[in-house]
Amino acid sequence: MTMKTLLATALGAFLLAAGPAGAADYVIDTKGAHASINFKVKHLGFSWLAGRFDEFSGSFSFDPANPEASKISVEIVAESVNSNHAKRDKHIRSADFLETDKYPKASFVSTSMKKTGERTGVITGNLTLRGITKEIAIQAEYIGGGDDPWGGFRQGFAGTTSFKMADFGIPKDLGPASRVVEMELHVEGIRQ
Repeated sequence: MTMKTLLATALGAFLLAAGPAGAADYVIDTKGAHASINFKVKHLGFSWLAGRFDEFSGSFSFDPANPEASKISVEIVAESVNSNHAKRDKHIRSADFLETDKYPKASFVSTSMKKTGERTGVITGNLTLRGITKEIAIQAEYIGGGDDPWGGFRQGFAGTTSFKMADFGIPKDLGPASRVVEMELHVEGIRQ
């Protein structure tokens, strides 16, 4: 085998191992519980109140060779809020906070993505909550991608963002320490 043939074979093996080229569409794996939308808010400045949304769906498009062309869209069932306390969850669903009877869905749709490092970037997009749409930025990290044991192909990401409750018309004010919601997102998608 010549050196040229050896190099070509090695390059071909590397490209195959790196995964498919070009953009691909993925569905977020909520059925297998390989994704989560978590939040936390300081409770009066004394501790953190943590929770999650149990029901959501979404999809994204991702090309490892051109991550800045990525797109993501997520829809959240607001009533599925779960802070591990039924009475508190009822209050969060009320007009004081999410007003889920009037605004049953929340959503995020990306508008741009900027790469900031080898595996990091900022996803900018529109968050709609309580009928109000505002631009937010998500600090994102590419976790990894590859074949799964069931014959599929997956890509995974994590992200963080924060926003002021008042920006989305949430009327309840729990004091200065509790005005910002911090979000932690974990997304694993299955290639379609």
